[in-house]
Amino acid sequence: MGFIHKKNTTVKPNGKAGRQRRKIKHISGAFLAPSFLGVLAFFFAPFIVVIVYSVVDNPVSMNFVGLDNFVKLINNTAFKQAVRNTLRFSAIAVPLAVVLSLLLALVLQWKIPLRSQFRTFFLCPMMVPVASVVLVWQVLFDYNGAVNQWLSFIGVENKIDWLKSSYGTIVIVILFLWKNLGYNMILFMAALSNIPQELVEVAVLEKANQFQIFWHVKLRYMTSTVLFVTIMSLINSFKVFREVYLLTGDNPTDWIYMLQHYMNNMFRKLNYQNLSAAAILMSLFMIVVIGILFLIENYFGKDVEG
Repeated sequence: MGFIHKKNTTVKPNGKAGRQRRKIKHISGAFLAPSFLGVLAFFFAPFIVVIVYSVVDNPVSMNFVGLDNFVKLINNTAFKQAVRNTLRFSAIAVPLAVVLSLLLALVLQWKIPLRSQFRTFFLCPMMVPVASVVLVWQVLFDYNGAVNQWLSFIGVENKIDWLKSSYGTIVIVILFLWKNLGYNMILFMAALSNIPQELVEVAVLEKANQFQIFWHVKLRYMTSTVLFVTIMSLINSFKVFREVYLLTGDNPTDWIYMLQHYMNNMFRKLNYQNLSAAAILMSLFMIVVIGILFLIENYFGKDVEG
């Protein structure tokens, strides 16, 4: 009984091809090296420093204290107030930013008059400097501002101190929506244009109404865009400090004292250990929330991706 020996057909690169491949790898590494070094210097190294500062008593003596900074931070009244305000603001502003921008994208899909002008109007906030916008908001929502004047015309006699009362949250939410709706709307319009039209046509032939088409077809194909818009809106809601700071200064009313106000005050006091601990807790919270959003997106979009 004879044995048939199969010849190995694997082609090994000759010396010239191997040298060429190594040369390409070296050139690619040389091009990637500046970016890699930049990431190490400006992202990875500061991240390690923040972790180190969060577990020492101060940056000078560098005595290890474990989780004491986190315990003190959680028991700090100003920190708890800032967390409550930030979470309340995000819980209001983020869903509104997602839902309203999606509704605007759906409306602008229709052939309505002045559609291009409306689209340009909602994109204007992306081109206007924040300082200019804040000046307009101060004129509108000052105690003797335009909004109180308009309210007096419809019979509201008691003036509202918008920026120094619980109504301050409403002012910041309106400013946040005005800034972010246009960008979110463009993302949703791009996602709507990529939905397979044959699926929509089949749904129409099956006598599905507009709500059913949106819920069972369009929204299922937009889950990744909804996730992205939600994450970006959540991140932007945690960065609303700039607008609040320009509106009210260092020490706003307790209702709009945000988490970044606390972190900014810790930085000015050179309290780096509390600042680092607060930054780590905020990062962990964002990681957990974004992880939950990814799980939700995977659950609702798995059949579409498959």
